[in-house]
Amino acid sequence: MHTFSLNHIALSVKDVNVSIAFYQSVLQLEEIENTASDSPTRWLSLGSGQQLHLIPRPELEVKVNKAVHFALNTPDMDAFVAHLVALDVHYTDWLDTPNRDYIRKDGIKQVYFQDPDGYWVEVNDAV
Repeated sequence: MHTFSLNHIALSVKDVNVSIAFYQSVLQLEEIENTASDSPTRWLSLGSGQQLHLIPRPELEVKVNKAVHFALNTPDMDAFVAHLVALDVHYTDWLDTPNRDYIRKDGIKQVYFQDPDGYWVEVNDAV
């Protein structure tokens, strides 16, 4: 049987500088060196060797829906939601109720928000 762990998530973005600023502000991710190439693709650390790669594609039309998202967890959802509010980042529950978190059947609390290109990001308290 094969075993896997997450290495990176790659997103095509219209303006890599805007996306870097967003993810550094909202998720407080640290930019790390793109060791793969000399391209304008920029990398952010998700911790534990995992990365978010932001690939500039200024002409790309991004089509998104909430079912296509990536999820991160945090041990302090209340502090994270307060952080979103302080940054004036619009968030919803799964059903698109504005400024509301959602508690799943398994007791996990979650919120969703979109990045500058419209990609959905879930943050939950599954630890």
